[in-house]
Amino acid sequence: MEITRDLIRGGLEKARYITTEAVETVLYLSLVLEKPLLIEGPAGAGKTEIGKVLATTLDAELIRLQCYEGLDEAKALYEWNYQKQLLRIQADRDQGLSGEEMTQHVFSREYLLHRPLLHAITTPRRAVLLIDEIDKADEEFEAFLLELLSEFQVTIPELGTIRAQHRPAVVLTSNRARELSEALKRRCLYLWLDFPGVEKEREIIALKVPDLEPQLQAHVARFVHALRKLDLHKAPSIAETLDWARALRALQIRELNAAAVRQTLNLVLKSEEDLRKAEAKTSQLLAAATK
Repeated sequence: MEITRDLIRGGLEKARYITTEAVETVLYLSLVLEKPLLIEGPAGAGKTEIGKVLATTLDAELIRLQCYEGLDEAKALYEWNYQKQLLRIQADRDQGLSGEEMTQHVFSREYLLHRPLLHAITTPRRAVLLIDEIDKADEEFEAFLLELLSEFQVTIPELGTIRAQHRPAVVLTSNRARELSEALKRRCLYLWLDFPGVEKEREIIALKVPDLEPQLQAHVARFVHALRKLDLHKAPSIAETLDWARALRALQIRELNAAAVRQTLNLVLKSEEDLRKAEAKTSQLLAAATK
């Protein structure tokens, strides 16, 4: 498959992912230059979705590694199938094999459990490796990733170095819970993905919830935009905006007023503190939304 900007643009449009020329350009360059793409931005801005859409566009397998504190090589790269190894050792003993022969048997690829990173470089078909929320992983794990992102190879002591059959396209996302290392950033192209502006979010609502009245689509977009300007514990994500729009449609609400907001605001804000802040400013938020 030839990688072109039209391919990327068409894939995003087909997946109904409304984006910008900057996003299309960096996706294209990451594929052409075979460089990982690091996407940073607030939680809920659509970073993970880019990896999913890219896999669909390339007709590639999506391999996702969800990062968390304490993630290690065993969960991300590989483990040995200990139960299967024990059964083989017992069978080899029954046959009178030597310790060296048994070791050669049990430390072979047959007994290797592939986790996402190893799967990404050994799969025979094209793949997109999505390393999600890398900022939640420890710095030690981030350092471990450097060999993979530089050479697309991993080293397993018992087997040696395993190189990628096909280089996967790599997308890393970060909510900036911590600062990532310069070594990691040097290996990647970079994209800052913020929440969309009012008009762009209205387009997203119109595309995803087309049977919501156009005026209400605009009011929802403006209201959420105003919400995000408050000092909230967590700003509403695009997915939560869409959930709210669908809820308003399901409740047959045609006008965004104080009663509608009180009834449904918990679909957009998910903490008591944020709800109280928004409820205290409902009249100002509605004024901004329906101007």
